[in-house]
Amino acid sequence: MDTNAVGSSKAGASPAKIEQVASYATSNLFSPEERAALALAEAMSQTPANVTDEVFNEARRFFSDQQLVELVATAAMENYRARFNRAFGVESQHFYERLQGSSVRGAQTG
Repeated sequence: MDTNAVGSSKAGASPAKIEQVASYATSNLFSPEERAALALAEAMSQTPANVTDEVFNEARRFFSDQQLVELVATAAMENYRARFNRAFGVESQHFYERLQGSSVRGAQTG
């Protein structure tokens, strides 16, 4: 989540939205399209993966076949990286926390 939070922040996601990713299904900060994408990614992240027809069809309402392929491939890669890191005990490097700290310091001095 650490590097993804940094990328999301740099792409314009607010700190509040990043903090609410875990509660995306009930948060008013996420659009229906974002909820569908996150539900698909969450279903893919279960062990075993459990992408129901309902979850997939909801994503299909908002995304083209090409976009779905990209979304599923990205979620699969993130799952791969998370499991790889866990096997080797790779811990968070706290990139997002450092980014947030520099943003706060920049606002205080700027």
